Amino acid sequence: MKQILAQASALLTSMLLAAAPALAQTFPSKPIRIVVPFAPGGNVDITARTVAPELSALLGQPVIVDNKPGAGGTIGANEVAKAAADGYTLLMGSNSTISVAPALYPNNPYNPVRDFAPISNLAQVPFVLVVHPGVPANNVRELVALAREKPGQLSMASAGTGSSNHLVGELFQAQTGVRLNHIPYKGSGQALNDLLAGQVSVMFDQLTSASANIKAGKLRALAVSSTVRSATLPDVPTFAEAGISGFDFTNVTGLLAPAGTPPEVIARLHAAAVKAVESKAVRDRFAAMGVIAVGDRPEQFGAFIREDFARWTKVVKDGNIKVD
Repeated sequence: MKQILAQASALLTSMLLAAAPALAQTFPSKPIRIVVPFAPGGNVDITARTVAPELSALLGQPVIVDNKPGAGGTIGANEVAKAAADGYTLLMGSNSTISVAPALYPNNPYNPVRDFAPISNLAQVPFVLVVHPGVPANNVRELVALAREKPGQLSMASAGTGSSNHLVGELFQAQTGVRLNHIPYKGSGQALNDLLAGQVSVMFDQLTSASANIKAGKLRALAVSSTVRSATLPDVPTFAEAGISGFDFTNVTGLLAPAGTPPEVIARLHAAAVKAVESKAVRDRFAAMGVIAVGDRPEQFGAFIREDFARWTKVVKDGNIKVD
């Protein structure tokens, strides 16, 4: 009996191995869904909608962007983690979902290293500290002074509790000794709308979603989180220039599939993703928003996820940072 079972197992394995190349040759044969775990209008959503048309043209199938907001991006990310590992359900992941939320929540429903197969890091963009024009602060020093004068009275919007801009805001408070009133939303788009309306005072937003409103004078930018000034906002200082050293963070946005997706399918998706970010349409859109196009290899993106997850886990632990 054991011999029969062993032979059957070997036969099944050989059949699966033989089927893998065939799957890659026929993939994709139906529409692909990219889950954005935040509401429309934020950095992750903008990245997905910028690359989706190029991916569709390269893969020969519709590529649908599906917004699944909630719980700091973990609802949508968990849906992809539990989806069929066939390449038809993908995650547009960011630091929020692949590093920050898993570091913050001890009972997070997925593991960013174990439960996903990285495809490619598509883009990098700095955070920018923005305030409503009605806030009487023209630079970081004045904002810190105002927040110390009125502890807890200045409101800070975020894309959701546990999102990357929430944690960056928490770190800013820890480093400067100020206290802001955190107001979580279901995505950067909703948070930005209330900031524009003056319902909230402050936000750490990605440059992609904030730059147009900054240039139009609807928001005031105080500092960017990159090590050098952004070419999109050359007059806005870095945090180091504004007097806060070591405050340099870049938001990463990239494609992931459920763990166990066949390597041949990952390779097909990776090739299309790289060509998409290299296309003129995507490069021009990214450049206009201050985004750096990346398009690295799956193993490089995987190494980044492991390092970033470890980094934010340490930040959360050392700073005793807890969600609201």
